Amino acid sequence: MKCMHHFRHLFSQLGLPSHPEGILNFLTLHAAMADGMRLPDAPYWTPSQATFLRESLTQDSDWTELVDQLSLALRLGPVMADTP
Repeated sequence: MKCMHHFRHLFSQLGLPSHPEGILNFLTLHAAMADGMRLPDAPYWTPSQATFLRESLTQDSDWTELVDQLSLALRLGPVMADTP
């Protein structure tokens, strides 16, 4: 499935700052997420954000690829994703 959104759109969808600096700040602040932790279970999400992430993964939505990228970015530390 071709991803129809950019990383910044995922941040907007989650109600987070979606400009490059905001994304980098979020990734820096929340970097080093534990390997065994599922992204929706991370303690920094609101209930609605966690639900969106969980549903994106379980329903294989058009957001799934970006949610996977966010999970990877949080495990690896701050790297700039596709932010055009």
